Amino acid sequence: MNAENTPDFYTGSPVDATDLKFREEFVEDLWRSLRSQHVILTAPRRTGKTSVMDYMRHFPRGFRVIAVNVQDLKHPADVFQAILDALYDEHPDFVRDRIAARWELLTKAVEKVGEVGFAGFKIALRHSDPDWRANWRQHGEKLLHQIRGQDDSVLIIIDELPDMLQSLHTDDPDLLEQFLAWWRKQRLPPTAPHPKDDRVRWLVGGSVNLKGSLSEWGFVDLVNDLDDLSLPVLTRAQIGEFVRDMLSGRAVRFEKAITGRIIERLGQPIPLFLQMAVQDLYRLWKKLPTKATPDPAPLTVDDVDAVFDGLIRSSAAQDKLQHYYTRIRQYYPEPRRTAAYEVLRQLSLAADGLTRRALQQEFDRVCDDGGHELPQHDRRQQFNQLMLNLENDFYINEIEEDRFGFASGVMQAWWRKYYA
Repeated sequence: MNAENTPDFYTGSPVDATDLKFREEFVEDLWRSLRSQHVILTAPRRTGKTSVMDYMRHFPRGFRVIAVNVQDLKHPADVFQAILDALYDEHPDFVRDRIAARWELLTKAVEKVGEVGFAGFKIALRHSDPDWRANWRQHGEKLLHQIRGQDDSVLIIIDELPDMLQSLHTDDPDLLEQFLAWWRKQRLPPTAPHPKDDRVRWLVGGSVNLKGSLSEWGFVDLVNDLDDLSLPVLTRAQIGEFVRDMLSGRAVRFEKAITGRIIERLGQPIPLFLQMAVQDLYRLWKKLPTKATPDPAPLTVDDVDAVFDGLIRSSAAQDKLQHYYTRIRQYYPEPRRTAAYEVLRQLSLAADGLTRRALQQEFDRVCDDGGHELPQHDRRQQFNQLMLNLENDFYINEIEEDRFGFASGVMQAWWRKYYA
């Protein structure tokens, strides 16, 4: 690999579709599943889920593909407006000449685009019906009906669905149930064709605790028709290949041992932190002094440690890492919320992890101190759910039988520095 075809570093946005690595086999599995099913793609934050979805949008296979991020949306009506806006943005002729046919609401919105100017379609769409929120069902059904009447198949990618569902659950649990029940009905016979024959295909992205949250709310049966595929964690070999390619492609000299040290410091890899660390190594190398040659000295294991120690203090990493702290407050109800913070504080200080029994005792202490008088069965169930959530959300993993530690070495070091 040379400098011309060496990928850029991606430390704030999804990986460009042309630079996506190590996901070829998974993408094949995903397309194979989408031939006959609707799919939910689950992965922890910052592990490459959106990059995979972007790749599929840029390299479609027999579908018109659109993608919408619903993280900040608060109502089902907003979802269908976002889908229509994305469809018009990606495939304007398809919407104008075919989807809008015999659909007065959409025809009027298309006609007004020129009058409104920038973001005209989105604005015209919102103005097309003053009662969009009340009429979201009929507009959603009309959209699906119109797509199904075409020769083209449309893959609708919905990213960050758990955030929207959490907002709905907080603001209006009844509306959440109505939306999920309605949406399930639109995916399955007799309302919809069998997924393998449907012109509409859904690919939903979300964190791995999506079904856990829905189960807790009593709604998991409303999404159990979705085929659940989990994005695999990068292997040690893939991390080593990434490091070698990204550094060698930039003519960086480095000791062979640095790849093993990077893997050790990363722990279970979050690709974002891998990108940031290797980028910082490259920047450090360009500044290294040398006495014997005009080229910088080779990177060493000590340089890796210096980069990782600096990473947890850098402003570039702070907001990414802070997200993992604050999201517990948003998604974990009491007593699991307080217990999660205390368990992670204890684990950040434990070089060799802690046993499940020790973590159970910590959970019991939090319950007692907080006045949570739970029957023993309920307390045990709450603890088991907490451990499942923390594992699924990439905070912890089982480092050996019945012993747990932080999944990410970067996150453990950051948590120990700022919250222990």
